Amino acid sequence: MKVAVVAHSAKTLGGGLPELRRVLEAEGIGDPFWCEVAKSRKAPPQVRRALKQGAELIFVWGGDGMVQQCVNVLAGTTVKLAILPAGTANLFATNLGIPKDVEQAVAVGLRGAHRTLDVGRFNGERFAVMAGAGFDAAMIRDAGEGGLKERLGRIAYVWTGSKNLRSKPFRATIEVEGAEWYKGKASCILLGNVGDLFGGVEVFEDARPDDGKLELGVVTAEGLLEWGRMLARAAVGTASKSPFAQTTKASAVKVKLNRKVLYELDGGDRTKVKAFKVKVEPAAVTVCVPAAER
Repeated sequence: MKVAVVAHSAKTLGGGLPELRRVLEAEGIGDPFWCEVAKSRKAPPQVRRALKQGAELIFVWGGDGMVQQCVNVLAGTTVKLAILPAGTANLFATNLGIPKDVEQAVAVGLRGAHRTLDVGRFNGERFAVMAGAGFDAAMIRDAGEGGLKERLGRIAYVWTGSKNLRSKPFRATIEVEGAEWYKGKASCILLGNVGDLFGGVEVFEDARPDDGKLELGVVTAEGLLEWGRMLARAAVGTASKSPFAQTTKASAVKVKLNRKVLYELDGGDRTKVKAFKVKVEPAAVTVCVPAAER
């Protein structure tokens, strides 16, 4: 089997990339296609290079943003994705039970089970974990400014989240499968492919990344009091049951907003949009997972 490694050089896990080389050599993989990038957005061309060279299994070293960039290329191919969770949150890996250990994660990639999973497509760009517009996107943007996320880890999201609780809501019209599902004010519109989205908090309790559907949620909380009640629900694992949240499952979503709002994909902030479309791509990518998870 032809193996490739595409790594975010700034991310760390265990003994780092030197340890990864040692572990692969011990497994009999002495000369894989190897590429390191300084930014996750530079990964897609390297994934395409690996595919052209016949890679059948690609190890991705990094966090959710790095995985998202690689999934955007790998979706629709038969090449297997093995995740080496070296990022800050690693939500995709955590939801799939992939261990945060170099040797164990490599073993999952080489000898684990395989799951064929859905991905979402937001205005043409794929995501594996979540997409969101509004509060969560602003929180993620602020956490990335000035290296705050790198210095504080998950605490950075708590800090920047608290700063954005007073943000003014926007108005949204949301269609699901071509029919109007929601119309009114919103602080956050969230689409999830998995259930646990924020530091272990189960946002969508019935989510499955292989059911051909995305989870859709709208948060209407405004101000400190309502957000406090919303977050209290989230803390005990019942965020979807809050009176300030509405949820459903969807394969196609169309959103129109009354003003431009920042959005994010898999923890990476993007630009502002006033309208967007999201569709699910069923069974789009094959991921290596622990046998127990399978």
